[in-house]
Amino acid sequence: MGKLTTHVLDQLSGRPGKGISLRLYRCAADGAPEQMIRNGVTNDDGRCHQPLLAGDEMKSGVYRLEFDVAAYYRRAGVELPTPPFLDIVEIRFGIADAGAHYHVPLLVSPYGYSTYRGS
Repeated sequence: MGKLTTHVLDQLSGRPGKGISLRLYRCAADGAPEQMIRNGVTNDDGRCHQPLLAGDEMKSGVYRLEFDVAAYYRRAGVELPTPPFLDIVEIRFGIADAGAHYHVPLLVSPYGYSTYRGS
């Protein structure tokens, strides 16, 4: 059964990104507006309690995840410029095999981020 999961690692502190708001969108193939299909907040381990998509919800296509990283760092007491270098980090990715596990980690700091297809 396919599923989509994520987690956030705070590279500034070396800890999980706890309490980061996120949103998942399905991108329309025909140029129609994106559809928000899930929102959530990361837990103490920087993960969501449930998969973002699972089972019948998993469909092949293009998706976009948004993470509110500037708000997270401000709550942590990190001084950021106005506007912050990174405010909302967006990751656009594709799901080709709806029966597979797609894990999208975000490694983030106030001035950079990286992602990859995890396991």
